[in-house]
Amino acid sequence: MEKKQIRFAAMFGIVAILLAACSSGGGATSAPASAVASAPASAGEPSAPASAAGDPKTATSAADVGGVDAICAAGKEEGQVTLIATPANWANYGQMITDFSAKYGIKVQSDQPDTDSAGEIKAATDLAGTGRQPDIFDLGSVVAAAHTDMYAPYQPAGWADIPDANKEATGLWINNYTGFVSIAYDTKVGEITKVADLADAKYKGKVALNGDPLKASAGFNGVVMAALANGGSADNIAPGVDFFKKLSDSGNLLPVDPNDASVASGQTPIVIDWTYNQGGLIASLAPKGITWKVTIPSDAPPVAAYYNEAINKDAAHPAAARCWVEYVFSDAGQNTWLKGFALPVRLAAMQTAGTADAAAVAAVNAPATAPVQLTQAQIDTATKYLTDNWKFIAIK
Repeated sequence: MEKKQIRFAAMFGIVAILLAACSSGGGATSAPASAVASAPASAGEPSAPASAAGDPKTATSAADVGGVDAICAAGKEEGQVTLIATPANWANYGQMITDFSAKYGIKVQSDQPDTDSAGEIKAATDLAGTGRQPDIFDLGSVVAAAHTDMYAPYQPAGWADIPDANKEATGLWINNYTGFVSIAYDTKVGEITKVADLADAKYKGKVALNGDPLKASAGFNGVVMAALANGGSADNIAPGVDFFKKLSDSGNLLPVDPNDASVASGQTPIVIDWTYNQGGLIASLAPKGITWKVTIPSDAPPVAAYYNEAINKDAAHPAAARCWVEYVFSDAGQNTWLKGFALPVRLAAMQTAGTADAAAVAAVNAPATAPVQLTQAQIDTATKYLTDNWKFIAIK
């Protein structure tokens, strides 16, 4: 398989989103000209009819078949769209699924909600041609970059709003939302403000990393954060691996992939994960007597990374998959992610147009410091290092 040389979410793309999120008042916000192209009349509305209708199952844009309504009507005829790795509390996917189904009358089958990006690819391979394979991928960059031959190109109506650095030129993949690596914890364990705090002996058997760093973007970027806090850099994650080995050797790091149940039960009272996953737990844990706090540690710069939307070229419901992509990149879908504490890729353009949810932007409370995000070359180097050196613990 040929691996394309791609760079997921170039730094100025992240910075444009960050500047938009940090803007006050929710009014029009200017983004760098290089980061945001001119917007279409409305990314939330169906595109104009095309002169000749094509096949909605193979369309590369809604214009090929007469607009978004035509794509979604064909999707409704297929009956459902199959998602994978989209738990309800992850970036507000539960609301996204509910709203999509209500709008288009298409059932959403959400399989293996707690699998990781590598698990998505495995499921697509194992189930290929069965009708049960995932139609849509939501992948971290490490896995997404390695499997571009599995995607179908598609450009949603909001394409012009998405910076070139945040998409493959034909629409094989599109950055969808981003957030920041955080340390979330039950305040009963004490105050945590730094990565270094996690090495305290009082946290033995309490620290959990969200996923194997070779399989899950959250785990991978958790290692990056630890590297930055321990003298490493985007070019050198060795200090981060060393830090986690220290946590493992001391018994502080658990071999457990955390989830809502493990947090609620107290099994994983400290979790290294994305802000948009952990922020949503604050309200749900409060009635259970748990004060859940989410902090971006002070001894490392913020670490950010986009996830990537892609259509499985072997989709059993290809028109419904294209309808789903249209919805998540529409104003409604982007605001749904925003309400889940995730920063959507079209945020800067939506603020310029006045269509971003200002209250949701404020609730994200994005850091003012420009985040660190690895380039594709740095991801490749880090992945090789992890492959050779992450052998001291298996997170399951």
